[in-house]
Amino acid sequence: MSWEAWVTLATVGAILVALARNYAAPDVVLMGGLTFLMTLSAFSDRFPSPGELASVFGNEGLLTVAVLFVVAAGLTETGGMSLVIDRLLGRPTSTRDAQFRMMVPVAGFSAVLNNTPVVAMFMPVVSDWCRKSGLSPSKLMIPLSYAAVLGGTCTLIGTSTNLLVQGLMIQAQKTDPTMPVMSMLTLAPIGLPVTVVGIAFVILVGSRLLPDRKTARVESADPREYTVEMLVEPGSAIDGSSIESAGLRRLPGMYLAAIERGEERRIAVAPEDILKGGDRLVFVGVIESVVDLRRIRGLSPATDQVFKLNDPRDNRCMVEAVVSNTSPMIGLSVREGEFRSRYDAVIIAVHRNGERLDQKIGDIVLRPGDTLLLETHRRFLRRQRNRRDFYLVSHVPESTLVRHDRAYVALGIVLAMVAGMSLEPLTGVGVLNVALIAAASMGLTRCLSAEQARRSIDWTTLVAIGAALGLGFVVQRTGLADVVAAGMIGGLGPLGPLGVLAGVYLVTLLFTELVTNNAAAALAFPIAHSAAATLDVNFMPFAVVIAMAASAGFATPLGYQTHLMVYGAGGYKFADYARIGVPLDLLVMIVTLMIAPLVFPL
Repeated sequence: MSWEAWVTLATVGAILVALARNYAAPDVVLMGGLTFLMTLSAFSDRFPSPGELASVFGNEGLLTVAVLFVVAAGLTETGGMSLVIDRLLGRPTSTRDAQFRMMVPVAGFSAVLNNTPVVAMFMPVVSDWCRKSGLSPSKLMIPLSYAAVLGGTCTLIGTSTNLLVQGLMIQAQKTDPTMPVMSMLTLAPIGLPVTVVGIAFVILVGSRLLPDRKTARVESADPREYTVEMLVEPGSAIDGSSIESAGLRRLPGMYLAAIERGEERRIAVAPEDILKGGDRLVFVGVIESVVDLRRIRGLSPATDQVFKLNDPRDNRCMVEAVVSNTSPMIGLSVREGEFRSRYDAVIIAVHRNGERLDQKIGDIVLRPGDTLLLETHRRFLRRQRNRRDFYLVSHVPESTLVRHDRAYVALGIVLAMVAGMSLEPLTGVGVLNVALIAAASMGLTRCLSAEQARRSIDWTTLVAIGAALGLGFVVQRTGLADVVAAGMIGGLGPLGPLGVLAGVYLVTLLFTELVTNNAAAALAFPIAHSAAATLDVNFMPFAVVIAMAASAGFATPLGYQTHLMVYGAGGYKFADYARIGVPLDLLVMIVTLMIAPLVFPL
């Protein structure tokens, strides 16, 4: 083995140790190792140059992931994803129930969609679901990624790995006319049982093997609570629903204090009470929960003043402002002082030193020190920050209002994107091209703004994935992959075709866990092709085994890009993946090696 391969092996080992011990974030560790190997190109041309590694970050799959973050943001900002997924997820009764409710539809979507956008679209919905249900995201984010990967093994288009293996088979036909080609459902006889077994395993043992880490939501010992009135919009999604089914019973940091219907005011609110259009709901809760409340489809502020604001909904935000003792509003009610006309802002709720304010917003007489929660525009911050009407003015994070009127537009764009990706073999329009068209359509139809699109891209995830791809490139370039793979498969030769098939799976899985799925498939394919030709056996089971092993790497966050996507959202450590992933790796391998030779005889 050359010195370049030895150095690469040592670097890969150091990277794995650093990740396992959480010395730094994955993107920092991976980029640090990649930078070191790139620097060695000054001493040997077997190490890639900076220009060659820069081209890795132009990988079509990596760019597609970046674009799909924007598409997913369009669904989130319009409430389109919640519109569909809320009905599928419902209200879980336990962690296992939540995992089942989530993993089954995710696996189903991943079979007909590329699994990466499925995870990108589900992540914000699952995070919100966890917050509302009181569940730990660390119990659901790894299962989300695993379900997407498992579902993606069922069809040719479920994962980029399957498409890569098919492309390698088509390319090999130029020199080997006997080379078969996979169709849309070639992998289904193996992928379906693997998916069922994998989901069952996670649900049965996941609660014990997954960590229990709560979100980093800061809760004050003396939280500032607001009283806010919301109106049930007639004919909306929650008109005619019970409080429980509308999702208004277990709001984190907030409770429904009363319902007003005409002249009737009900203080005792039961979960089975039916909501009707025009009901005024009185909530008491912290500011983060008020923001969540404003994003629920079918609820709007009880004050009609919000409809008189000059700016469109997608340009508005929420602001906290403390009334000063020199404010011209002191001693006047909100209505008498014409607050909206004066400031081009509408008061949504008022906090007064823990005092419960039962009056309607327009009847509240403002006092110095009152904290107002306003719906307004960002210009309000610039105009009022240095004036004497308010002591303090601050923007409420993540308070951009949901464009519910664009929800079906966003869903239509995503459905068109799915159709376009599915028809790629017929149309020749690539997945990246279709994703770019979908992202542009989200902007053109005002499902999200340019600023929201920029903020939606998770750069740390993209850097980590790009660095992992670069590491795979170095492993191949220095010859380390050939040495390790040839040695392992050569040692298993005396065991016959089944032994070599198992060796191909193990080698592919090893590279998947170390250098990502697509790199693993590309590295294992020529070795498997040579082994099958030497043994004079059918290559299809080898191709199926490569596709499965290259996708089903669950023991490290490097095994698949979706594992890296949920790494931070679930608050995971490197060892968390190994604890549940190693037994799942072995389980999937056993099922695959049992079924593949039966469906595709050697």
